[in-house]
Amino acid sequence: MNIIVGSKNPTKVNAVQAIFEDADVKGIEVPSLVSAQPFSDEETMEGAINRAKQCANSRSGSVGIGLEGGVMYVRDELYLCNWGALVTPTGEVFVASGARVVLPRDIEIELKKGVELGIIMDEYAHKKGVSKKEGAIGIFTNGLLNRMDMFSQVVVLLKGQWDFWKDK
Repeated sequence: MNIIVGSKNPTKVNAVQAIFEDADVKGIEVPSLVSAQPFSDEETMEGAINRAKQCANSRSGSVGIGLEGGVMYVRDELYLCNWGALVTPTGEVFVASGARVVLPRDIEIELKKGVELGIIMDEYAHKKGVSKKEGAIGIFTNGLLNRMDMFSQVVVLLKGQWDFWKDK
């Protein structure tokens, strides 16, 4: 099975490879066609679907997977969110969402200025490449859950749905 992931970010590609162990998994850069920093569940989900569709259409017979991180409000608090989409070779679309944690107010202030979360997190954590390693989820869970694990959970949900429905 050929799976194309809509990113070359190792946390995303490795998450897909971990769940689809026997597949040929390749990451390619495709645009999300949403804001660089999605600011709602809807926009984050749309970005994941857009990436998955472009990947599935890039090579005949391939499965496309899009994984998108974003932020969203619940009441007056800003949460980290993530969405994934899987598009089958026949065009079926499956979507799933994963872990959420509240973000500190100082992160929210910077996001509202238009700065992407990955850039903010490097400064906040005094590290480089947080978005390609532990991610914000890793920082705010004290390393108990990292970005690859977070996306792996979403990929499990996608694969599970596909496995359930393809035999119906």
